[in-house]
Amino acid sequence: MARRKRAFSTFSLSFIDCMSCGLGAVILLFMIINHSTEVRAVDTHRDVAARLSLVEDEVLEKRQAQRELAAALEETEKQRKAAQAQAASLQQALDTQPDPRPPDDSGERIASLQEEVRSLEAEVKSLRERQQAQGDATRDFQGEGQRQYLTGLVVEGRRILILADVSASMLADSIVDVIRLRNMSDSRRQGAEKWQRALRTVDWLTAQMPASAQFQLYAFNTKPRATIAGTDGQWLSAAGGARLSEAVRGLRATRPENGTSLHNAFAAAAKLSPRPDQIYLVTDGLPTQDAAARNTGAVSGNDRLKLFNNARGLLPGGVPVNVILLPIEGDPLASASYWALAQQTGGAFLSPSRDWP
Repeated sequence: MARRKRAFSTFSLSFIDCMSCGLGAVILLFMIINHSTEVRAVDTHRDVAARLSLVEDEVLEKRQAQRELAAALEETEKQRKAAQAQAASLQQALDTQPDPRPPDDSGERIASLQEEVRSLEAEVKSLRERQQAQGDATRDFQGEGQRQYLTGLVVEGRRILILADVSASMLADSIVDVIRLRNMSDSRRQGAEKWQRALRTVDWLTAQMPASAQFQLYAFNTKPRATIAGTDGQWLSAAGGARLSEAVRGLRATRPENGTSLHNAFAAAAKLSPRPDQIYLVTDGLPTQDAAARNTGAVSGNDRLKLFNNARGLLPGGVPVNVILLPIEGDPLASASYWALAQQTGGAFLSPSRDWP
């Protein structure tokens, strides 16, 4: 009797077994790949933490050396003043002597004290030069809880330009909060948390500035302006910190508003003569306005990138641009663009935490 040919079915037990085995193999493969990724990520974080710890130790050692140097300078200054006072006292005693001839050893003693004074003055000068070389701050600045963060951002140069973004987007990190805050009173806008972070950032930059440097602080939105009225296009002295404090006060009196024209800010930087040798840019995203600062309504990410690239061409050549970015939502191209700008000009890029500095 002929056997009946069994009909083929795609839902037979053997077919389901094969599909289950294949699915299990795929799941196992994903688990292995994911585990490998986690292991590499952990190793990378461990290496970064180790390097960070070494650099932090080095910074602490340098700060300790600076404190010791300051103590030595103070002690040497005291010795110099004491020696000067003693020499003056001896000279006065000799002047009041009835006998014009000095005691046998008085002349030698005065000469010895004068030589000691000259030696101490030379030592004081040397200590002051060493202290200035280690980055003596021009103005006092103290972060919350006396916290100073490792940033890799060094404020140096003979002519330092700070560009501070004062557009409406500096009010908040989200578009919704920006729209809400920009319709509030001036006091509410000036007290906005993000704007206060920007002010602290500029305050920190000015506190790290060398006393021998010249500076200019520009606030910019659609147009740039010096925060000290009447000083546009001029370099100001950082010595003593008085002009720096005045510039920061002028920035604190500003209320963020309008769009951002990086084109006009960089054009103002190019007009400074002599040109700056360091530029520090505090902003939160790519520009939204062109040179004419026309209000074109909504601006796409690609349009903002074009505006940024056009503005870059106005920068004076060979000047490092250091960027401190306080990012706003909805601008994913900003970080990469500003990082590339800092790298290509020899500057630094920093996107700090909310409690910095």
